[in-house]
Amino acid sequence: MKKIILLLLLFGGSSFLFAQHLSFQSSKTDSLDAKTLFERITSLEKKTEKLNIFLNTQGSFNAYPNGNDTEQATFKMDQLRIEVKGNINKWIFYRYRQRLNRSNNPQVLDNLPTSIDYAAIGFQITPKFSFFAGKQSTVYGGIEFDLNPIEVYQYCDMLEYMQNFLTGVDFAYWITDNHELQFQIVDSRNGSFEEMFGQVDPGIKPAKTPLGYTLNWNGSFLENMINTRWSVSVFHDATNKNMYYYALGNQLNLKRFHMYFDFMYSREELDRKGIISRMGYKAGFDNRALNTRYMSLVAHFNYRIRPKINIFLKGMYETASVTKSNQEYAKGKYSTSWGYIGGIEYYPMRENLHFFLTYVGRSFDYTQCAKTLGMSDSNPQRISVGLIYQISIF
Repeated sequence: MKKIILLLLLFGGSSFLFAQHLSFQSSKTDSLDAKTLFERITSLEKKTEKLNIFLNTQGSFNAYPNGNDTEQATFKMDQLRIEVKGNINKWIFYRYRQRLNRSNNPQVLDNLPTSIDYAAIGFQITPKFSFFAGKQSTVYGGIEFDLNPIEVYQYCDMLEYMQNFLTGVDFAYWITDNHELQFQIVDSRNGSFEEMFGQVDPGIKPAKTPLGYTLNWNGSFLENMINTRWSVSVFHDATNKNMYYYALGNQLNLKRFHMYFDFMYSREELDRKGIISRMGYKAGFDNRALNTRYMSLVAHFNYRIRPKINIFLKGMYETASVTKSNQEYAKGKYSTSWGYIGGIEYYPMRENLHFFLTYVGRSFDYTQCAKTLGMSDSNPQRISVGLIYQISIF
């Protein structure tokens, strides 16, 4: 354990010194912050918005004090995504984003690999109305769900086990300058029914039209001081088996203090997240669970103590239950989990580069329903030091 702490201090110290060097470089001028890598190398000004290329990165050195089979410390590239987007003209725009550390095998239903987040083109029909077609993020509510993934150190289980990038079409309408409505229709999954749900009760048949529908409202009040991102979704997975998902995201922005609070609730007639089903698989059950219910609460607080230094705290509370006894799964709550995250971030430049030191703690408390399936309480922890950088290449 002492060796792990020493490694963290050495890595953190080197990161801080490097950050100080970058800070010195940008302390007298902000011109670097507005330039892409192409502009810096060639000294030529980029004069088009048709092509913008970014490399989204999050890398870290991680130590696991306890809660793992063995103590360990590892370097890890948590996020590595290439993103290309732009405006062809004032009516047509596009976006492409792909995870470079994810499998590139095409899926059966949409014929796209899960590594691709976005591969879509949009059309601005009028100043207030647009639609976006192709593979894209579902327009679920929640502030954290809408963040760039490189900005999230640990997702709650609700988002961790959710299929977020699906193929379909999204219609957006701005009611006013501060209020937007979106209606989205997407495939309910990327691959086959069997790949997603595994073995199910023989009486359950895959949906002939496996589609998901989401209505989303994005609101802004008091000159962006308060923002909302709310949604309701229905996903049709199998005959007479749907998922009903509700998400309410609320954000407060003050001068130096920022926070958001997300409420997420999912009722699944066929266990779409698979959290409870995985408990059953561990006990030797074959069939996917039915009638599951998941709830998540996430609160995140940021305070900018100095122009370049931010401290943050995040708390998560989640439950997993079965609402009606089915097959081998008894009715009742199966687990309550907590998450507690805190850390400090250093921003050497205005652009999106920052160094971080974080602590992530989780607590999983299982009820008797889950313990009969072989589950036991756990308290995994992680200490990470690293950097996040959205590199503007072109």
